[in-house]
Amino acid sequence: MSIVLGIVLAASVVLLVALPFLREPAVEDDRLDAPGEDEVRRLGLVEERDRALAALQELEFDHRAGKIGDDDYRELLGPLRQAVASALRAIPQE
Repeated sequence: MSIVLGIVLAASVVLLVALPFLREPAVEDDRLDAPGEDEVRRLGLVEERDRALAALQELEFDHRAGKIGDDDYRELLGPLRQAVASALRAIPQE
């Protein structure tokens, strides 16, 4: 009799613990909020900053690898630095 009672008790505990995992999630809980206008603008500015920094990094790499000469490097470096600086200034600080 005590073995049957132990099995029933163990099955009850397993069912009680597993019950939250067996339920279907509510659909409204799974939705993400759509980004607001300010967040979309901020994300666009961050992407612009990342593109400018990547271009600057690629220019530096190409110059070190010898693919771009010193004159071309100096000519391209200024505008890229200005683009990075303006992108950094445009991002609102939190």
